[in-house]
Amino acid sequence: MHTVTLGRTGITVNKNGFGALPIQRISLEDAGKLLRRAFDAGITYFDTARWYTDSEEKMGQAFEGMREKVYIATKTGAASVEDFWKDLETSLHNLKTDYIDVYQFHNPPVCPKPGDGSGLYEAALEAKAQGKIRHIGITNHRLAVAQEAVASGLYETLQFPFCYLSGEQELDLVEKCRQADMGFIAMKALSGGLITNSAAAYAFEAQYENVLPIWGVQRESELDEFISYIKNPPEMTEEIKELIARDREQLSGEFCRGCGYCMPCPAGIEIHTCARMSLLIRRSPSRAQLTEQAQEMMKKIEGCLHCNKCRGKCPYELDTPALLERNYEDYKKILAGEIQV
Repeated sequence: MHTVTLGRTGITVNKNGFGALPIQRISLEDAGKLLRRAFDAGITYFDTARWYTDSEEKMGQAFEGMREKVYIATKTGAASVEDFWKDLETSLHNLKTDYIDVYQFHNPPVCPKPGDGSGLYEAALEAKAQGKIRHIGITNHRLAVAQEAVASGLYETLQFPFCYLSGEQELDLVEKCRQADMGFIAMKALSGGLITNSAAAYAFEAQYENVLPIWGVQRESELDEFISYIKNPPEMTEEIKELIARDREQLSGEFCRGCGYCMPCPAGIEIHTCARMSLLIRRSPSRAQLTEQAQEMMKKIEGCLHCNKCRGKCPYELDTPALLERNYEDYKKILAGEIQV
C-alpha cells in the first residue's frame, strides 16, 4: 500500500484522496454510501469546498460521529475578512465538526499574504489559533500564484492540477514543494475526464512520493477502481509508458481542462464542456454527447458575444472563443456523419 505525508502537516494517508466535487450531482443517500465505502476501504483524506453546493453537507452527514477517523479539507473563495469568517462558520456547521484539517484559499487571483491589505491570511492565522483550522493551504490553477505560494513559506499545502499531461513547469512545482516540505495535492489527475485509463493515471502519480492525488468520483464503479489500487497499486510498465506517450501526443497544444473558472457565460454557453467536446466525444464517447439536449447546448455557441470575458478569466490563457468555434464546427461534422468517432 502506498502512503503519502503532506509535508510538515504530518498528515499521512493512503495515496488515494477523495475529491468531493462530483457528489453534488448525486443524492444525499448515494453520496453517504460512496463516502463511507471509500473510508471502509482505507481512504481517509476527503476534499470539498464551499463552492461545491451541498458537498459539505453530504460529507458532514456521512462522517457524523466518526470525525476523528478522517481528514477533511475544504476551501473558501472569500475576498474579504467578513466573508472568510462567514464561510468558515458555514463549513463547520455543514461538516458537523468544530475543526477543519486543511483550510484552503480557493483559487485566489493573487497569493494572500500578511500585510497585503486584504486581512485574509491574518484571519486564517486567527482561525488556526482558535483551533477551528489545523493547517493553512491554497489551491490554484495559475502557475505564477502557485509558485509565489510555495516561495512564501506561508502555506502548508498546495493543491494544483497535476497529471501525466503536465509539463516541466508542473514537475518543477512538485519538486519545489518537496524541497519546501509542503504538501502537494494533485487535482485534475484525470484531466477532467480526458484521461480514461485510471491505472496509468495512478502509476504516474505514484512516482512522486510527496504527491496526494484526489480523485473526483460519483459512481461506485469509479471508486472501485481506485480502491483496487490500494492493495495492488499499478506500476509504471512499458505498456503504460507507451499509452501515456500516445495521449501526450494527442493532447499536446491548447485544450480546455474543464476547470470552469471561465463561467458564467453572459450568453449562457456551457463553456467548460463545449470548449472540449471534440476531445470528450473521442476519448470517452457517450450517447449523451449527441442527444437533442447536447445539440442545443452546443448550438448556443452561435450566440457567442465575443466579449472575451471567458478568455480573460482562463487561468491557462486559452483563446476560449476560438476553441468554442472549432469544437462547434467539429461537432456539426460529427452529427452530419462527415467525421466518424
